[in-house]
Amino acid sequence: MSTYTIITRPDPVSEELGRTTDRELQEHGFVRDDLKPDTVFVIGGDGTYIHAVHEVLRRVGKWFSNVRFYGIHTGTLGFYTDYRDSDYREFMDTFFSGELKEKRYRLLQMTAEGMKHHAINEVRIENPYRTQIIDVYINGEKFETLRGSGVLVCTQLGSSAFNRSLGGAVIQEGLDFIELTEMSVIHHSLFRSLQSPIILKPETVIEFRSANFSGAVLACDQDIYSLEGLNQVTVSSAKDIHVRVLSGREVSYFDRLKTLF
Repeated sequence: MSTYTIITRPDPVSEELGRTTDRELQEHGFVRDDLKPDTVFVIGGDGTYIHAVHEVLRRVGKWFSNVRFYGIHTGTLGFYTDYRDSDYREFMDTFFSGELKEKRYRLLQMTAEGMKHHAINEVRIENPYRTQIIDVYINGEKFETLRGSGVLVCTQLGSSAFNRSLGGAVIQEGLDFIELTEMSVIHHSLFRSLQSPIILKPETVIEFRSANFSGAVLACDQDIYSLEGLNQVTVSSAKDIHVRVLSGREVSYFDRLKTLF
């Protein structure tokens, strides 16, 4: 028996659509299981989708590798969904027919002393209180020292989010890269850094070291953690975990870009 759970954005349209989806799935013999779902129905926007990935990862643990995500957008068309709420009938009929394709996306993984977290969009270090000095190492080799408000590492999916607002490059769908982008970095005659975003192979390991991360926070998508007392953060692609996304129809990546931007 196939199992499912539903995660909705807390607004009237999304919640009503969630109740409708719940009833219809049960009428078709599916069983709701919030701890070991085969499919997670995400109803809302891209932010809801990212929240759902984190919530399910925390909730189900090792079962995550069995979970597929299937989303419908109750606003504009997003990067994680192929359907709007006006397409609900097609959305459900396609699911019941089994005519779905599965896409797999890498997660970023960050590790530090006593911490290990994941992100689908980006990992970033930010210090809102003072200039943060960070030594950047790529695959164990010292690359640069930057001075500014922080640094961001994103996936292809996340390249069009916070990364884009920092002047980072938008990476086309299907290109399996990660991107490193500086945040409000200071440059003058005494010290300089690359100042340009750099796109890296997915197997790249990036280390951020500092004598003092006091006041700095680590953000893994929407989740925020303190870096107080730490001196090193490592970011890489997760080797043993992917997000499995169900796709019901082909939507041009550039149509998505034009719709959103």
